[in-house]
Amino acid sequence: MLKFNIRGENIEVTDAIREYVEKRLSKLEKYLEENVPAEAHVNLKVYSNKTYKVEVTIPLPYLTLRAEETSNDMYGSIDLVTDKLERQVRKYKTKVNRKAREKGLKDLEFVDTVDDEEPVSDLKIVRTKQISLKPMDSEEAVLQMDMLGHDFFVFEDADTNGTSIVYRRNDGCYGLIEVN
Repeated sequence: MLKFNIRGENIEVTDAIREYVEKRLSKLEKYLEENVPAEAHVNLKVYSNKTYKVEVTIPLPYLTLRAEETSNDMYGSIDLVTDKLERQVRKYKTKVNRKAREKGLKDLEFVDTVDDEEPVSDLKIVRTKQISLKPMDSEEAVLQMDMLGHDFFVFEDADTNGTSIVYRRNDGCYGLIEVN
């Protein structure tokens, strides 16, 4: 069952908006495993030029779904985000999940911590992440990176058992760094 955390910036989240978001995003439940608890973090924003931005993040044990859309219609943005998330999860399920289940791989876990202490040097670290690396191939790592909207992704290479990094190059292609 998908739970919802809906926030509004410069807009009051009315019951009608809440119901519409929940109805649309509930379509994704058919792709999610039944016993896995999932919470959709939805952020609705209204800008001064009357455009609406909808951001949705759904962290799951095996991937993080994230999408955002901006348009002149809030309900239209909600529809576009839902369609984008549905494409992401379908792509993941068909291309990657099958391979991961065959190999019996463990899940990827993120733990966010925020450091409140003042740093001694000028280099200020404002956020620390601890991750457990999931064994995967470089293709799956690129898919994960794209779904998260990041420019790089650290993973354990399933073939070499070493740590590797995939990244997006300026020319739009991808690069791979293998750590020895």
